[in-house]
Amino acid sequence: MTVAAKDRPLEVVKEEVIDQLILNYSHGELSADAFERRLDSAYECKDQEQLMALVADLPLQSDPRYQSEKAARFRPQYTHSDQAQADSKITTILSSDQRSGDWVVPKHINLTNVLGCMELDFSNAIFTHPEVHIHVNCYLGSHEIYVPHNVDVITQVTNIAGSIANKRVTLGPRSNDVQRPKIIIHGRIVLGSVEISVKRTMKEKLKTFAQSMRELFEEPKDDGKHDKYY
Repeated sequence: MTVAAKDRPLEVVKEEVIDQLILNYSHGELSADAFERRLDSAYECKDQEQLMALVADLPLQSDPRYQSEKAARFRPQYTHSDQAQADSKITTILSSDQRSGDWVVPKHINLTNVLGCMELDFSNAIFTHPEVHIHVNCYLGSHEIYVPHNVDVITQVTNIAGSIANKRVTLGPRSNDVQRPKIIIHGRIVLGSVEISVKRTMKEKLKTFAQSMRELFEEPKDDGKHDKYY
């Protein structure tokens, strides 16, 4: 017996609908305008049946190659290199420091920031452990921490006239997150700040992914075929 849409978890239905939108767009069943309009509606929708209505007229429902490409694109990067550091220490005093790009993340990161500015960007980082501990000692300094959507963040920080803001939104692909890393932030903030956010929203990433899938599946344009749904 099929479970009614209204009785299914909203986020599960939303992810399936977004998958269908991307799949049909990538195969030329939706125009770019229709895809973006329906994707925006899917993100705003809080009703399972209304979500299902967004894809009711679309012919394609599943594709093994699409699922493989999606898993490869959104799965966190891991390495099991023996050369990976277990601990890393970063000290910033009246200066600035940054870690970004395809950097290898150790299990423990110790941050000391005195009147400085520090940025840790995990967007393209390569994780060596499923759980990363960031130990913060911040005095009149600021930290910007960027994380991808498939990484969980837990804060266990003591604030003394300081602030910590977690602006990360978890909406996004979950079904293939077999190895979903977790970042735990400990420590003390004195007259300083820590902000956790993402550089690109999941909607932006999905649009970029959809375009790459469109290019992957695209057929020559001289066969008389056109986008079907507008």
